[in-house]
Amino acid sequence: MVTVDLAALNLSSLAPMLILAGGALLILCLDLINKNLTKSFYVMMSVLFVLVDLGAVITYNSNPRGFFDVMLMDGIAQLSQIIILMASALFIPLALTSKRFHEFSMPEFFSLFLFMIVGFQFMVASDNLIVIFVGLETASLALYTLIALKNSTKAFEASIKYFTMGALASGFYVMGAMIFYAMSGSVEIAVIAERLADRGYDPILGLLLATVFMIGALGFKLSMIPFHTWAPDVYEGSSSALAGYMSIVPKIAGVIVAMRIFEFMIGAGITWVENVLYIIVVLTMTLSNIMALVQNDVKRMLAFSSISHAGFILAAIMINTTQANSAIFLYWFLFTFVNLGAFSMLWVSRHLEKETGEHNHPYEKFSGMIKIMPFASVIMAIFMLSLAGVPPFSLFWGKLYIMSAAVNTGETKYIILALIMGINSAISAYYYLKLIVYMFLHEPGENDGTLYHMKDTSLALKSIITIAAIATLFGIFAVNGLLEMINYYVSASSF
Repeated sequence: MVTVDLAALNLSSLAPMLILAGGALLILCLDLINKNLTKSFYVMMSVLFVLVDLGAVITYNSNPRGFFDVMLMDGIAQLSQIIILMASALFIPLALTSKRFHEFSMPEFFSLFLFMIVGFQFMVASDNLIVIFVGLETASLALYTLIALKNSTKAFEASIKYFTMGALASGFYVMGAMIFYAMSGSVEIAVIAERLADRGYDPILGLLLATVFMIGALGFKLSMIPFHTWAPDVYEGSSSALAGYMSIVPKIAGVIVAMRIFEFMIGAGITWVENVLYIIVVLTMTLSNIMALVQNDVKRMLAFSSISHAGFILAAIMINTTQANSAIFLYWFLFTFVNLGAFSMLWVSRHLEKETGEHNHPYEKFSGMIKIMPFASVIMAIFMLSLAGVPPFSLFWGKLYIMSAAVNTGETKYIILALIMGINSAISAYYYLKLIVYMFLHEPGENDGTLYHMKDTSLALKSIITIAAIATLFGIFAVNGLLEMINYYVSASSF
């Protein structure tokens, strides 16, 4: 008779996922019992479960390994879950901002949203390739549906594109995992690293194929060039708030998986892996910036800029030092507020007419916005300056810390990489400042009702934008405290 020691299972490592899964199921059951519950009730329920989950993650101090050793609640997993849950807690109240987007009135929207977060949590809280895949598919399938719930032609197109590219990425991931298993006899990344090192990483062809498939899979999820083609269209077809969320949370989950898979190879001195990632990082930062320069739509510009920011994070993964790992989380903590705030501002300035045109947020619609919506214009300018990396706004310090991590390695190629980062930041300043020029220096066109006044927006939207703006303005004062917290968690990780 086989017995299982519950203490050894460490079921507390599953608690964060079980909290949200239980919340998602509870919402569905409540909807079955009573069809007359309001949207505000579901928003409050969802935020409550997310905050309880956040508390469970922050206070977790048990054995990092749990549930037959497939769970890994180390410092990296805790930090990434804090970002995921923090961004989710900021996003959910946006459902109260408008009656126009009917998907936020559906209880299944909130249930799917919580299941999606559970998927992301499984991705970051395990080094088991099978569990990561289950989390990846859970999150992806829920996200495809959330996009389609907008019930517009562009939303359906975005959902289908995302589903098609996501299915291809999943296929790549499975192929890469299968080859790693064939070479090592394990699906746990730590064991794979150990066994590959014992055999001298032979056969090199198998390792090459597995790495290429994993780069392809994670490249789609992180929208790395040349796997980025879906991102602008999907962001454009989604609501502005959901597009902002997609630019933050799915990417941090993909980044953690990339850290676990690639850093053991980089740390082992497999130079061709490092060289391939180096090329991809430079292309991702540079080409996405060039593409953003020629965009006529602010939403598509922000989509390409998000790809460029992902390139900065990939650079930190490749640098593979303790400072670089800490820089990843500092950058993404700051980026969460700035980018979600910028996309939320697009919601304030959205069009009133039916979204049938090619562009939903052309630069021309922001002409003279300072005279129509002065407070909103100033806030949007703050977000743009921060994304451009202009001091003293918050994201400047994230970029600076990543560049200093590159320089501190003392290696010429990383010093050159830091220089490339600086050049790309200078390039990006053009298209961020372009929007500011339209808002402050152009005369407003005919007021055709395509811009909402800030006073007409809901309290929820005002609150989220205000929180994001305050974090962007005063992030400089929180950098030292954030770094202390991040370094504490990173030092407690398995890296």
